[in-house]
Amino acid sequence: MKLTALFASAAMVLGLATGAVAQDKTKIGFVYVGPVGDGGWTYEHDQARQAVVAEFGDKVETVFVESVPEGPDSERVMTQMALNGADLIFTTSFGYMDSTINVAKKFPNVKFEHATGYKTAPNVSVYSARFYEGRAVQGHIAGRMTKSNIVGYIGSYPIPEVIRGINSAYIHAKKVNPDVQFKIVWAYTWFDPAKEADAAKVLIEQGADVILQHTDSTAPQAAAKAAGNVITFGQASDMSEYAPSPRVSSIIDNWAPYYIARTQAVMDGTWESVNTWDGIGAGMVGIGEISDAVPAEIKAEALALKDSIAAGDYHPFTGPIRKQDGSAWLAEGEVADDGTLAGMNFYVEGIEGDIPN
Repeated sequence: MKLTALFASAAMVLGLATGAVAQDKTKIGFVYVGPVGDGGWTYEHDQARQAVVAEFGDKVETVFVESVPEGPDSERVMTQMALNGADLIFTTSFGYMDSTINVAKKFPNVKFEHATGYKTAPNVSVYSARFYEGRAVQGHIAGRMTKSNIVGYIGSYPIPEVIRGINSAYIHAKKVNPDVQFKIVWAYTWFDPAKEADAAKVLIEQGADVILQHTDSTAPQAAAKAAGNVITFGQASDMSEYAPSPRVSSIIDNWAPYYIARTQAVMDGTWESVNTWDGIGAGMVGIGEISDAVPAEIKAEALALKDSIAAGDYHPFTGPIRKQDGSAWLAEGEVADDGTLAGMNFYVEGIEGDIPN
């Protein structure tokens, strides 16, 4: 009798253990450079995290740490996530690149996904969006709508991603307005509302009546609204609380499909290191609703440009285009290759000023 009971007890324990293994959740960590309430970049990454939870329910467990500085602090956060049993970690800022590679070496069984970088490893993928496609649409609207012919641009850091955006916006503003000028202020931050507001005010004082930004807060929108007669574009998120003006459209980062697919790959055991760079056509870059503050004719032109890019009929970097110093870059009809775009470290002809080191 006791032996039977012992076998029954052992079977129960084995069953519970087997059930526990079967029900193990996939643990996913997210490292954010800004607060989830920034209204821009980090907000959209966290919306994608929530989409993963909605898709997989109790099959996943997600954790995130917000406002993590780029550098040693990020490495500590990633390490702690890995030690706590994360199966997959998304590191969502360019400056996390080396930290991601370093931590990945120590945890070869953990999968890492790094946003906007270029260094990969057997357990590190990189992913980014072709934001420059959205900048082309914004540049067209900016060039058509400016009355002062001065467009202000708030840059975060002088890295290829940001330089590509400036060049794309300028090229397309210049196509529709030969007199347009770009004035660029470098904020040296991804998210700092005070610095972003100050940058917007400086540009407005210099005559800009259109402000574009590659920073993450809504502070430039607020500064433009206070100034009046200045239009803006939402960055990373719709920022529609400032529509119909000053915010007349936006670039929207849609990470959810990618995050869901990569989580599924970890669950299926099919995850492998990849380099993903998608744009409007694939749905990773969205163009926010163009408001009624934009005349119907200009709106139609912008949407036609968007559709042409999405269909693959037009590439925003199509020659003839010269570099800032006047040297040849792209011949008539020639399209820039991804390698050059990924490492872009020059302005195109017509942009004034130097790129900071």
